[in-house]
Order: sequence, then structure tokens, then C-alpha cells
Amino acid sequence: MSKFMDWIDARFPATSMWEDHLSKYYAPKNFNFFYFFGSLALLVLVNQIVTGVWLTMSYTPSAEEAFASVEYIMRDVEYGSILRLLHSTGASAFFIVVYLHMFRGLLYGSYQKPRELVWIFGMLIYLALMAEAFMGYLLPWGQMSYWGAQVIISLFGAIPVIGNDLTQWIRGDYLISGITLNRFFALHVVALPIVILGLVVLHVLALHEVGSNNPDGVDIKKHKDENGKPLDGIAFHPYYTVKDIVGVVVFLFIFCSIVFFFPEMGGYFLEKPNFEQANAFKTPEHIAPVWYFTPFYAILRAIPDKLMGVMAMGAAIAVLFVLPWLDRSPVKSMRYKGWLSRIWLLVFCVAFVILGILGVLPPSPGRALLSQVCTFLYFAYFILMPFYTRFEKTKPVPERVTG
Repeated sequence: MSKFMDWIDARFPATSMWEDHLSKYYAPKNFNFFYFFGSLALLVLVNQIVTGVWLTMSYTPSAEEAFASVEYIMRDVEYGSILRLLHSTGASAFFIVVYLHMFRGLLYGSYQKPRELVWIFGMLIYLALMAEAFMGYLLPWGQMSYWGAQVIISLFGAIPVIGNDLTQWIRGDYLISGITLNRFFALHVVALPIVILGLVVLHVLALHEVGSNNPDGVDIKKHKDENGKPLDGIAFHPYYTVKDIVGVVVFLFIFCSIVFFFPEMGGYFLEKPNFEQANAFKTPEHIAPVWYFTPFYAILRAIPDKLMGVMAMGAAIAVLFVLPWLDRSPVKSMRYKGWLSRIWLLVFCVAFVILGILGVLPPSPGRALLSQVCTFLYFAYFILMPFYTRFEKTKPVPERVTG
């Protein structure tokens, strides 16, 4: 075995990759619950790719046969219903773990120097995931898939001068048709997964170059022993690989419970109108995107002017990219930041959740007003960040991690 590995290492850096990224990559020893979600996101990505490959073997990307092929998968393909539900539930699970992963970044300042690139690659993954989910949402060719795509694509028409041409280019036709379905299928199955996988590799490489953050926001590379090993670090393998297995088991228990017993989740994971074939002449009572898009959809609806609404929705995502340069705090972790940072993070999270709920519900004057208030608070969190993070009183940060 040793000779075989020597032969491999002479031609491919297998051992050095294993050591650099696992066995000799030292991570802080005080990781907590929130550090499970990075590895869980990778697990769900693998689930989506594997189940997606199997589903494409029986799926037909045409307006005439797409809906029937999904029904065929659910009813006639061996284990087809399980594969389809693993994939549909996996889409929602992906965004749940990604949102919690992002929350951990906000909580412990994982976007601050020197991890700006780690954050930006993460945000690019998030953006690519949104595009991937949107493309995949059309593929079942159900009522909500069709009309949800109709609403979202029509938003590009609000862009001055090029809007109408851009909308037609995205659809590939004058209306959503089999051509749209076909190109969305190609992007969902081939182009975007390649982009996501590439970004994940860059995200991990950037992370391992600067080292992982921790709940204290302390740089563990400052204190090393005579062998150059961080005093507050432990090897990622076997310590955190074993710990992550515990998180994976708990996650799979919850995930499989949903897949086998509550795959629709009350219409939030699989909407009821999507069990009806797409019909261009029959509009659903209430059109709304899937729950993981609804915070941004609520921001769009909060502003009466269509163009301004589209700009606000785009800005709500774009502002996340510049977060590392908005936070002027001398400390990273929320453990040592002042009360203003804590209050504003709480306000931001509550506003985001309320926007998500409002995006699912039909519009009304009262809900529109609440959406506007929450949209204001969402942007205020970022706009005011350079001021309250610079002038607030912070606690002294320890030299070593506190456990």
C-alpha cells in the first residue's frame, strides 16, 4: 500500500492534499453548534447532484411531456418517488443550512479581515444557488412553476431600454414555452452545477489559506508550539470529521423524517398548485415563489414602483457582498461587540423572517406597510453599520480561545 501511495504521490499530490486540507489542517478547538452547517451544506450538495443525475434519466424537458414525466417518476420508476422527494426536500434543506451558515458568519464576524474573499466566494455560491433553484423550479411544469417563472422573468422588463429584449432573451420566446423549459433544464443540470462546484472549491481553498474563524474571533496562528502547531488548534481529521458525523446523523434523521412523512411541509416545500399541469389560460389564486425567495419577493412588493422594486430586490442581495467593508468594529465576534451590534443583528434577523412570511401571504394594505417597515430595517442594518460598529464600546478580546 505504501509503495502504491508513493507511485500516486509521484504523479498526483494525493497525500499532500489530504494533509493540507484534513489531517494537518488545524482548526480552532472551540467550534460550536453553528459550525456544523458548512459540512451539512456540502452533504446536501452531494445529495442534490446524485439524485438530480438519477432524475434526469427519466425526465423529459418538453412542454408536452415534462409534467407527465414527473408523474411517471413518482408512480412507475423504481424508487422514483423517493429520489424526487429527496431532491425537492434537499432544495429547501440546502437553503436552511446555507442561511444558518450565513447567520454564523454574521454572528462571529467571519467576513472580516483576512476572510473577505471567503465571504465573497460564499455569497457567489448563494447567488448561484438562487439561480439554480429558480431554474429547477420551472422543470416540474406545474401551475406554480409556470406562473412563478412568468412573474420573476417579467421583472427584467422593468429595466429601461434593454428590459423587453432581455426578458425575451431569457425566455427564448415571446412567452414561457418549451424553449424556456429546455434552456432552463440545460442551465440547471449542466452549467450552474459546474459553477457551484467550482465556487465551492474556491471557497474551501480560500478558507484553508487564511484559517477558520471561531466563536471568539481569535487568530489561533498567533500562538504555536515548537513544532509550529497552533496551541488552540486541533487537526480537522479525525476530530472534526468525527464530530461532523454526529451532526450528519442528526440532520439525516430530521431530513428523512420530512422526506417520508411531510414532503410537502404544508405546501411550503411542494406547493399544491404544482400538482396541476401548467396552464397559460388559468392563473393561480395567489402567485408566490418558494419560501427561500420570499424575503426578497416581499421587498420587491413593498415598493409600488416596479423598477424601484426590482432595484431594491437586487440591492438587498448586492449589499451582502460589501459587508466586510461596512463593519468597522475592531473585534470580530458578537461575544465582544457592543449592545448596538447585538440589537441590530436581532432586528435584521427578525425583519428578514417577517419578510419571508409576508412574501408567502397574499398582499394587503397592512401587509404592504409592514413589508415597507421591514425593508427599511433590512437596509438600515447595513447602512448604519459603519457608524454603530465604529463608535460602540466593545469588550476586550482574549489572547487565546476561551472554549
